[in-house]
Amino acid sequence: MAPQAPNILDGVRERFDASVDGTVGLEEEYQLLHPDTLALSSRFEDVMTEAEEPLSQRLCGELIASEIEYRTIKHDGFPTAARELVEGRLATIALAERLGTPVGVAGLHPFSPWWEQRIIDTPHYRLRDQELGYIAWTNNSWSLHAHVGVHGADRAVAISTALRSVLPELLALSANSPIFMGRDTRLASARTNVFTKSFPRCGVPDAYRDWSEYAAFVELLERTGSIQEGLQIWWSVRPAHDFGTVEVRICDGQTEMVEALALAALMVACVMAFGADYDDGRPLPAHPRGLIDENLWRAQRYGVRGRLIDLGRGEEQSTARALERLLEWTEPLHAPLGLTPFLASIPGTARHGNGAVRQVARFAELADPRALQAEIVERTRRSAEEALALVGAVGAGT
Repeated sequence: MAPQAPNILDGVRERFDASVDGTVGLEEEYQLLHPDTLALSSRFEDVMTEAEEPLSQRLCGELIASEIEYRTIKHDGFPTAARELVEGRLATIALAERLGTPVGVAGLHPFSPWWEQRIIDTPHYRLRDQELGYIAWTNNSWSLHAHVGVHGADRAVAISTALRSVLPELLALSANSPIFMGRDTRLASARTNVFTKSFPRCGVPDAYRDWSEYAAFVELLERTGSIQEGLQIWWSVRPAHDFGTVEVRICDGQTEMVEALALAALMVACVMAFGADYDDGRPLPAHPRGLIDENLWRAQRYGVRGRLIDLGRGEEQSTARALERLLEWTEPLHAPLGLTPFLASIPGTARHGNGAVRQVARFAELADPRALQAEIVERTRRSAEEALALVGAVGAGT
């Protein structure tokens, strides 16, 4: 008799129960581009073939052949993860440019159509192609993810549930995809529609009280043939089965490296602050999904220039004030976790505008999506070079 295939959750609870609080892994997705037109270019396999260790171990595919992802190793804390992400972006750009392939980062490409892209030929993505069809084909999007180690399976589920309530603030701050298919979409984050609003088992999950409640849901999906692997749960925040981490997945890709690091630091701060509240016996939020979705719409539409509902008070507030409150709530953890210098740019971004605000303004001036993309490519590289001073200074003090 053939051995029984393992269940999706086999060993996962044990992995969380052995996990260490506050470890950090970061993931950033890059656009691979044609040198003349700056349209998306299917060069993934070429880049991977030329990559050497250790870079080859950090790069991986992400659905389409015109996209590549850099994944840091697991770090004991945020500062070294931040330094690796900066160095990883620059190393990937250097490799791709040697092959005649510029690199850009934003939530969406401003003009390349989805029907010109090719899904990479791996078992994982062949399954996505067969299962999702058009939904997979049109998912030409780029994101920034953070994995944060959380000790304890029940604790990880409770923290994931609580994090749902701050996803709108994170999305609003990260919004960086207003220009799509050559037009101003009037959305700060059109990527949210392309991915979060189209994929199944995506967006805001239900509120799960503990591991057993969450596990019962996953086991039902598996038993009924809805999923074959845990990676088919694409929620904007989820327990990451393979790593014993809570993964936050709501953010658009960031052109500006300092803003990528600020977002990643804020994600880490929120995970760890909810963990501290849990440990101190303070009740964690479990707001209805409908209310969180209302805030997500506001974040998607207006970004940092909008207003969000304070779900605890039932009152409106500016998005800038909501972000200020997140920083105030997490402040006791900033210095101990080495986050302070990385979070310093957030108030200015909230006041003066983020990637979406800048893209809209420049597109109005340039009236040319290719010219806009040229600036995105330039800032993708230049901003990482500029961020070396930040991560170098932090590293020297650790």
